[in-house]
Amino acid sequence: MMRERKRALDSGEKLRRSEAVVRRLEALDHYKSARVVLLYWSMTDEVQTHDFVNRIYRDRTVLLPCVDGDDLRLRPYTGPDCLVAGEQFGIGEPTGPEWTDLAAIDLVAVPGVAFDRKRNRMGRGRGFYDRLLKSTPNAVKVGLAYDFQVLDAIPVEPHDVPMDCVVSETSTIGDL
Repeated sequence: MMRERKRALDSGEKLRRSEAVVRRLEALDHYKSARVVLLYWSMTDEVQTHDFVNRIYRDRTVLLPCVDGDDLRLRPYTGPDCLVAGEQFGIGEPTGPEWTDLAAIDLVAVPGVAFDRKRNRMGRGRGFYDRLLKSTPNAVKVGLAYDFQVLDAIPVEPHDVPMDCVVSETSTIGDL
């Protein structure tokens, strides 16, 4: 269902909706005070982050994930020229040294297939983000979603890591 709804959005609609989500994220006090943020370089069916990443990386440390087998490694984003196509999914991934100070991450923006009103997240099924989020003890975890991706309830597994907050175009779910 989510795949079809996302496919129905043309590129202009995706950008318009994504900009609304990003504005809501930027309005969060936790975002405003964050010095080290972990974002993601969006796939075509996710809330679009490319413009956002390019706009903010000079003002704070922006980390992006890089797929390494079954895990995500983090590297600082230093500008568009630092990206190469990732081996597994072809997503832009920064080159350069790995960021290992996971306790220094203040905020993580997380994509998802769907979220629910209890701030649970459904990913793509490989557990990349669930494993990573368990190792970011100080980070506020914010799910980014289009309005239609926020459901009343989704299936939850014991290993799933809930978000502290879910931000969509018209709502913010969670007490931050």
